[in-house]
Amino acid sequence: MSKTINPMQRQFRNPTEQISAAIGIARVMCILGIVYVHAWTGLDGYVLGTVNETPQGMLRWGLIELVGRSAVPLLGMISGWLVAGSVERRPWGVFIGGKARTILLPMVLWNAIAILTVSSAARLGLIQAPMADSLWWVVDELFCLITANDINVQMSFLRDLFLCMVAATVLRRLPSWALVAVVLATVAWTISWWSFPLLLRPSILSFFVIGMLARRGGWAAWLGARPIALVALPYLALVAARVWTETAGAATLAEHASYVATLDLMLRGAAALLFWSIAWRLAASRAAAPILRIEPYAFLMFCAHLIMIWLGGPVIGKLTGPLGSPLYPLFLLFQPALAMLATIGLGRLLLAVAPNAAFILSGGRLKSTEEPRRALSPVTG
Repeated sequence: MSKTINPMQRQFRNPTEQISAAIGIARVMCILGIVYVHAWTGLDGYVLGTVNETPQGMLRWGLIELVGRSAVPLLGMISGWLVAGSVERRPWGVFIGGKARTILLPMVLWNAIAILTVSSAARLGLIQAPMADSLWWVVDELFCLITANDINVQMSFLRDLFLCMVAATVLRRLPSWALVAVVLATVAWTISWWSFPLLLRPSILSFFVIGMLARRGGWAAWLGARPIALVALPYLALVAARVWTETAGAATLAEHASYVATLDLMLRGAAALLFWSIAWRLAASRAAAPILRIEPYAFLMFCAHLIMIWLGGPVIGKLTGPLGSPLYPLFLLFQPALAMLATIGLGRLLLAVAPNAAFILSGGRLKSTEEPRRALSPVTG
């Protein structure tokens, strides 16, 4: 009997094609989710803490903790999976030089843009934002040397990811048991709260190495094919546990900080697997084409969205009001979509007037003379 073909499903010649499409979709999903972590609220830290237990505060917490921050591990896994296949094909110098152009250079340039635009706007009294108070602040803000950024807080991911890329040439030669040991060591580092500026977020290396292990074991297609309900069960159980800890009170959290950190790490890992499972299914659906059309702008959005939020949030906020206002939930829910629309507009403008700048600032994703190139930016591989 002939196999029935579902007209609503895309057909792939081999699993590698579906993996590639799922990676592109997962990037878009993850970077859209990250916007929730940095969403404009219109409130400072003290006032923000007083509204956390309101319905809008709980909505914001859920979007941040259960969607936004849980997206970062999958980006790390994707990078590790892709690098495990590409690092062997190029000499070390060529490989690191390429990653410097597609990770470090965009990171520094976007940090400089953030300082010039956001800090200048704050200096003029237009917004409330961090301002340069010393030469060291400027240097650290540009290069993420020992602390995460005050303006572009997401850039510490690129900084640590580049160091993972540098280590990848050594990591790929290690046996799998040694890679597992690296994962366990960095997990222990993460939950110990021990701070050392070699890595600002050691969990990034954990998930990066897990991605390398997934490549060795051929886990991507296998996991994608598992029943989604089965993949969702650990995530839902960990969500319930995380909600319970959040309602336990600050004193309880302080007493068991390492346990909460462990739970957070497990939740984010489970979320990464669930997001991958969703992306795998979307890759085989009619929804894949429109998502993949905006994927070349994902890295540009990753780098630019916080500048847009710092500068554009207060403008839109005049219409919706800050967190706690009746219209604010609508603004909160649509901030990722608004950031993507603004990014697409920015990307097309750059392609029209400064194509070289578009290519550099997008990590090599946007080109004016042909279709955007794939697998060049750090968040995209």
